[in-house]
Amino acid sequence: MEGGENESISRPTIQSYLNVLQRLFVVEDLEAWNPSIRSATPLRVSPKRQFVDPSIGTAALGITHERLLLDFKTFGYLFESLCIRDLRIYAEALGGKVYHYRDKSGLECDAVVVLRDGRWGAAEIKLGSNEFDKAAKNLRRFSEIIDTKKMNKPSFLMILTGTKLGYKRDDGVLVVSIGCLT
Repeated sequence: MEGGENESISRPTIQSYLNVLQRLFVVEDLEAWNPSIRSATPLRVSPKRQFVDPSIGTAALGITHERLLLDFKTFGYLFESLCIRDLRIYAEALGGKVYHYRDKSGLECDAVVVLRDGRWGAAEIKLGSNEFDKAAKNLRRFSEIIDTKKMNKPSFLMILTGTKLGYKRDDGVLVVSIGCLT
């Protein structure tokens, strides 16, 4: 800003910029999943906006891989965007869709893969193994609020990660490396 002026952008201007970015396939919305749940907790239904390809964000910001390794929070957001992109590709090939879940209590799920026949699975996206226990607990808690009288039980609960190993935990949660999806 020049001369200390307080410049701001109006909501309509921001919305028009976002619309252009969507039409250019730079960003896309990840819609919220609205399942049958056994809870009176209100759902958050606003979509999450993500890069179609996270390399666009790194290029636009001029972030090198060295700098990205020093900022794990940003790295985590970009890694999540990469994983969502890949999950969408595979889900859409099967006639499915990918959503996110968030309720007012703070319970979230990074990705919910839903197929047309009603099968679904949930994934938490984590870069490192230090977050696996918390992610698995969150996935189990999420799956327990789903009303299985109205919906199927989840076909899988998965931690999608950047680590090299994949395995099934003692609690039944799958740990899957992003490299296994390709």
